Amino acid sequence: MSLLNELRSRFATALAEYGDEVPGLLEMIRVAQDPKFGDFQANFAMSLSKKVGKPPRDIATTVCQKLDVSDLCETPEVAGPGFINLRFRDSLLAARVSSIVGDDRLGVSPVKHPRHVVVDFSSPNVAKPMHVGHLRSTVIGDAICRTLRFAGHQVTSDNHIGDWGTQFGMIIYGYRNFVNMDAYRAAPVAELARLYKLVNQLSDYHATKAKLPQLKAALEGLNQQRVALKATENADPKKYQKAENQLVKQIDSAREAVESAEKTLAVVESDEHLSSLAAAHPTIARLARDETARLHAGDASNQALWDEFLPECLKALQVIYDRLGIQFDLTLGESFYNPMLPSVVETLAEKGLARSSDGAQCVFIEGNTAPFIVQKSDGAYTYATTDLATIRYRRDELKANEILYVVDNRQSEHFQLLFSTAALWGYDDMTFRHVSFGTVMDRNGKPYKTRAGDTVGLESLIDEAINRSRPIVNENDDRREVKLLNDSERAAVAEIVAVGGIKYADLHHNRDSDYVFDWDKMLATTGDTAAAIQYAYARICGIFRKLQISRSEIADSHAHVLITCPEERALCLQLLQFEFAIENVLYEYRPHLLTAWLYETSDRFSKFYDRCSVQDAETDELRQSRLILCDLIARGLKTGLSLLGIETADVM
Repeated sequence: MSLLNELRSRFATALAEYGDEVPGLLEMIRVAQDPKFGDFQANFAMSLSKKVGKPPRDIATTVCQKLDVSDLCETPEVAGPGFINLRFRDSLLAARVSSIVGDDRLGVSPVKHPRHVVVDFSSPNVAKPMHVGHLRSTVIGDAICRTLRFAGHQVTSDNHIGDWGTQFGMIIYGYRNFVNMDAYRAAPVAELARLYKLVNQLSDYHATKAKLPQLKAALEGLNQQRVALKATENADPKKYQKAENQLVKQIDSAREAVESAEKTLAVVESDEHLSSLAAAHPTIARLARDETARLHAGDASNQALWDEFLPECLKALQVIYDRLGIQFDLTLGESFYNPMLPSVVETLAEKGLARSSDGAQCVFIEGNTAPFIVQKSDGAYTYATTDLATIRYRRDELKANEILYVVDNRQSEHFQLLFSTAALWGYDDMTFRHVSFGTVMDRNGKPYKTRAGDTVGLESLIDEAINRSRPIVNENDDRREVKLLNDSERAAVAEIVAVGGIKYADLHHNRDSDYVFDWDKMLATTGDTAAAIQYAYARICGIFRKLQISRSEIADSHAHVLITCPEERALCLQLLQFEFAIENVLYEYRPHLLTAWLYETSDRFSKFYDRCSVQDAETDELRQSRLILCDLIARGLKTGLSLLGIETADVM
């Protein structure tokens, strides 16, 4: 049991008279923000004061009188308006840390009641190279899987790839009309991606051309409204100004829409080749949809192309996953579930959940205006149908208790409808969660792209990170009197630093937030970065290397930890909070709470390293104690980083 949970257990007894309020009150016992207030702080007295009509200090004092923590803490202190400050006994911290010597898990026990959790993440469309937009789902999902497994849960990681949707109809159409066979033979996925982009561009051109007159008419209408509004200015200036401001915003938005449409058209019309293709294929969007329909209907020639394209696409995806060190238990795409879709709609209809609306089969969820469409009027199925089929498969075949969908926050409404429909359908015994996240932005606050405007490919991102990290690794090793790394070892360390930097730069932000991609911050060897934490780990390895002492020898020793100074105490407390960090991550699936522990651990080790000599410790016993602390910190950093999918190196 973590120190926090042990404290909460003791407080639960002291707060028993408050009945149903107790769980919420226990949540108000947290790590102290400032060490001068102790190690933990209970802040519930102010909340209780309003409910029971007593001064918060009196409540806090009464609770402390009933609280039995003498074996854990020094005498609790009531401070300020009613805070309860708690400081663990040094002897307790030293004993607890001594009990986990040599333990990579730092004393964290597996959960008593494991769940089977399916984590659905990454999920790219297979016919296109992975780009930076896939990064967040991929690294967040992987970190969640690793942490759940560490905690003792059964986990099935599922890459629910897009291998059956409209993009394949576009690619098939492009292949039949625009393919460069030499390019296809040399690099099939790159050529398929070009074809997809081309068909999409031409389709968008024709759609935009048809829509532009409406956009211009809307803008003109708004301008006329503004002219008419001007006549009312003197009658009621305040009302006029408010209406004018609103109208100006609408006009600006309409003007941007017109300008964007004109830019889309200009790109094609200014290019002789693209312009001629657009003229020759005026109904390209419909024809591409027809190819999709034929594929879904079992057309032999389209199926043969799909069978040819898919292995190459999967191979290209695997190259990226291998470089990122990410594996999946399952890779079941939309095509896997296609045979199951008719029965999904049938059973929804049998239960009275799906009913016809304008020829489509829809589920209507109370409180939602938009229906959940499970079959279109033309008979085609939707993402909703496939997602319902995956839920049935994951419960009936995989026996899952919980499903996590690591998908960006733009899909929130879809998942709300999906989860509500699944519950009505009979899957209310399962837990569903949309683990949403924001966008990777550039320094101008726009989604991260290349200068040409194309989304950055993940392979290019990794290559660039390695190019930037290699000089850092070289410089570190070149400073040594005796070089420790040969060229291939430097290359391997540079890749560890690069991939770790990419992942950590994403994971150390709250997943709900957008974040700005910054190369310099990502690979910095100081501050809250993977490189800084990896460097702290390597520094500890260097201590043992310099002293010519094996870490396994220290781990197997029967020595005890001593606390003789604040820096040692801070390290002990930090080690014992690892379990709390894991619990925090899994409470709402937020990996940044583990990065916070890693950063704080690295920072506290740095202060210890600067102020507490290991080699020249006053006694052999103290030297041994400090070596134990160093080894445990190294284990904690390595384990914590590994849960984020980040490797370490003994030399950097």
